[in-house]
Amino acid sequence: MATGFVKSERLRKLPPYLFAEIDKKKKAAIAAGRDVINLGVGDPDRPTPKPIIESLKRHAENPAFHQYALDQGSPELRRSIATFCKARYGVDVDPDSEILPLIGSKEGIAHLPLAVLNPGDLSLVPDPCYPVYRSSSMFAGADVRMMPLEPAHGFRPDLAAIPETDYARARLMFLNYPNNPTGGVADLAFFQDVVARARASGFVVAQDAAYNEMYFGDPPPSILEVAGAKEVAIEFHSLSKTFNMTGWRVGFAIGGASLIAALGQVKANTDSGIFTAIQHAGKTALDEYQTLAPSIRALYRERRDAFVDALRRIGWEVSPPGATFYVWIPCPRGYRSTELCGRLLDEADVVVTPGIGFGQTADGYIRAALTVETPRLLEAVERIGRLAL
Repeated sequence: MATGFVKSERLRKLPPYLFAEIDKKKKAAIAAGRDVINLGVGDPDRPTPKPIIESLKRHAENPAFHQYALDQGSPELRRSIATFCKARYGVDVDPDSEILPLIGSKEGIAHLPLAVLNPGDLSLVPDPCYPVYRSSSMFAGADVRMMPLEPAHGFRPDLAAIPETDYARARLMFLNYPNNPTGGVADLAFFQDVVARARASGFVVAQDAAYNEMYFGDPPPSILEVAGAKEVAIEFHSLSKTFNMTGWRVGFAIGGASLIAALGQVKANTDSGIFTAIQHAGKTALDEYQTLAPSIRALYRERRDAFVDALRRIGWEVSPPGATFYVWIPCPRGYRSTELCGRLLDEADVVVTPGIGFGQTADGYIRAALTVETPRLLEAVERIGRLAL
């Protein structure tokens, strides 16, 4: 006798997707008529710059773009990506074999393990991390080993502390710099160490560079600036945060031809590419990077400084992030992250993200997104300051 639908084992092994849970609680509070300040999910509050919107309007009227997109992405976008990478990083990437446009970088990250991992292989994943690294590795049937990101190491994994047996068994290592959620950054020396270990042990490095253009100090490097990196590394870029384009779903991967081809083969069997008019709008964004990106960075710098200074004034110990639009905040007075987040929502109508949702090592932190205007950030801190924490 049929017993009804039962979810697959791979789904039952996953923890609840954190951002969906937060959104559910936030919506319930808003439905109850409460004035909620949402510092939870990182979604830019400013509109996409007008030149990008105008480009989409113009290209959407072209009937040729109303058909299926090319699997490799449009040649025009790939050439603009190559030009951007050369100007920004000094890296030469072949637009025909070393670039793959993506339906947002998350899509490419989620598909990569299917191209790299076999069941029983080992995937090295940061802790804390963007949850997709862990879940996509599990979907591919791999075992996951977490790499703690400690403040003492600048929220970078201690590469020397990873057992040689893990390096020997690993087929994939995920990195994310600038880092979500911690705001940590990595320099070229760190990437050189990673690439050397990957080449020696034979694993692939997936570097999530979604926040590479959201920096407040020196521009972050690309892992492909390291000699020999293309043999073992693939890097994921996103237009979402750089140009306020989260809903547009456009990003790209760069790396060696064999890795790009493998990811492209997975994509060819699972999706039909990005609407071509959006690809041309993405090309406009990259072509006008020097005009559009600096003002967006400046906005988040101003918000970061105001928010961090305000938190310090109420006695919270907070370090300003070197990049990203997140502030990684140690929980005061021994609070666990879910307990603190619950109090902030219930008693101050402020939504933040509990660190535990990013990994077991992060339960002593909360993450706040700088995606509301400065007066609302300051109001959030004022509300928090009235609580007896």
